Amino acid sequence: MAPKPAAVPYTGQEFKDASKPAEMSGMAKILLFGFFVITRAVHPTIIDASKSVDPETGKKFFAYGNMTVVLGETVVTITVAQLMCLFIGGMDEWRKIWSPTPMKVFSLIGFMYALGDYLEMASMGSLGGAAYQILLQSKLIITALMLWGIKGTRQTALQWNILVLVMFSMCVYMLGGKSDSNGGGIPIMGVVNVLLKVSVSCLCGVLSDKYMKDFKSEPIYMQLVQFKCAWFATILVISFLDGHTWQNGFFSGWDGTVCGVLASFTIKGWSTFYLLAILDSVLKNIGEACAVLVIYAAQVALPMFDDQFEIPTFLSVMVVILSVTAYVGAKSVVEKAEKYDKLQAGK
Repeated sequence: MAPKPAAVPYTGQEFKDASKPAEMSGMAKILLFGFFVITRAVHPTIIDASKSVDPETGKKFFAYGNMTVVLGETVVTITVAQLMCLFIGGMDEWRKIWSPTPMKVFSLIGFMYALGDYLEMASMGSLGGAAYQILLQSKLIITALMLWGIKGTRQTALQWNILVLVMFSMCVYMLGGKSDSNGGGIPIMGVVNVLLKVSVSCLCGVLSDKYMKDFKSEPIYMQLVQFKCAWFATILVISFLDGHTWQNGFFSGWDGTVCGVLASFTIKGWSTFYLLAILDSVLKNIGEACAVLVIYAAQVALPMFDDQFEIPTFLSVMVVILSVTAYVGAKSVVEKAEKYDKLQAGK
């Protein structure tokens, strides 16, 4: 019987040449974060810039059918995503798009996303870009309430205090802002539409995160087609029911700015599923808060807006941003405090 070979001691150098997982560099993270902020700032700004002004009343309105850009975005995305399927995976991958199980799931979520797009354009009809982006920060409050009601996840007293601060800071901006309401006063329906849109988006975000992981074997561009089929059908029905999208022709009122709105919807739609998967939740929330300041700066600097720099408005924007970042930063502090309390209780 041949003797067993002597055991070779492990030195730690055996895998020195093995490739390490690639990590995103600090500069890449900064650029990615900057791109995220810009995309979140440009979208409401360019929608606001696409409005026309009634010379008699001075009110801003959409001279084009506001559902046309949303409908156009779904057509572009469905077309491009299917071409990617054919180019990357061939006919086999294209056929998998129409698998019944994921199609049913993502169609339902796509239907809800479509309602969110409708509410977004309805709210932007009476709100300015900065006011819209500020009201989007209510997602922190709505998410906290959803987690409390559905999962029983509780917030600490510190977190609730900061959430109330976020809410009050948004109220201060809305009460003090004079340029975001078309005709004076707070546009109540615009605020209600934003809050409904945020509620729908929070629910869609939770469902998308769950089911995109359940069907993670599918590339995101395949899932986009599955989302957008029901998305397209829902917007198409809404466009026939609103009474003016098709009345004067689909492209009535379109100009270069409206084409920019279409491009913005498309970029936002793709980045929502690609970019947000890369950034962590802390950077997402801070980035969306920073977008408020970028929008305000754009509305002051760009000639198509009549806003002027005002210290009270600027300070109210900063209060919103700092209160949001304070809430986001408090999460890690609370988690560490809970771990410390458990360690102390175990002694």
